[in-house]
Amino acid sequence: MTRPSLTGFLVFMLVAGAGRAAIPAPATGATAVAAVLDRFHAAAARADSETYFSLFAPEGVFLGTDASERWTVAEFRAYALPYFSRGQGWTYVPQARHVVLAPQGDFAWFDELLESKSYGVCRGTGVLRQVDGRWKICQYHLTLPIPNALAPKVVQLIREAPAQGK
Repeated sequence: MTRPSLTGFLVFMLVAGAGRAAIPAPATGATAVAAVLDRFHAAAARADSETYFSLFAPEGVFLGTDASERWTVAEFRAYALPYFSRGQGWTYVPQARHVVLAPQGDFAWFDELLESKSYGVCRGTGVLRQVDGRWKICQYHLTLPIPNALAPKVVQLIREAPAQGK
């Protein structure tokens, strides 16, 4: 019985290692949270309701830009399905994102700046938690960041508008 040469062994290890390198390691921590948020936005843009709503935790809530827009997952699904079924989604492209993990690693919160054709710069904030080993969105809040110089005018417009969400 002959012993394999060191060169043969090294070639074997390189080939075997190359095969494993092609399989990405599961994302963890902030990277995994960012991946969920990216999937969330991509699914909305494709009007893919199955993927979009699967990313919410059972107790998930979506808070929209209007004061009246506080939806449970079931309520938000009922609102969105007519749009999604026509292939009409919404596109928000992340421009910057910050993710913070709780010390125990089971919760994360984030804020992100988004670009939208309809609304320009928007901000999304929220909380995710681990559910059966997967990150799920507990709360997503979409806002329109108002420059401080414009705030008095916007506040006046809101005051003059019909009552919302009270």
